[in-house]
Amino acid sequence: MDSEQPVCPVCGQPVETVVRRHKTLGAWVPVWTHGPCRNPRCRESRFQEAEAEVEEAVNRAPTKR
Repeated sequence: MDSEQPVCPVCGQPVETVVRRHKTLGAWVPVWTHGPCRNPRCRESRFQEAEAEVEEAVNRAPTKR
């Protein structure tokens, strides 16, 4: 992981780093990525927040074995 603070790809404002998970070979592994943009003037901020909420809901949903 780099030491640079992540920024929004659209407006360039600093954003937080979030940890998401990705399933690889049957194991969940952490993936660090930039979080949603909180700048109210950024056109991507609402889209990123909605996308993050959907992904979080999918990750919490029970899976069938």
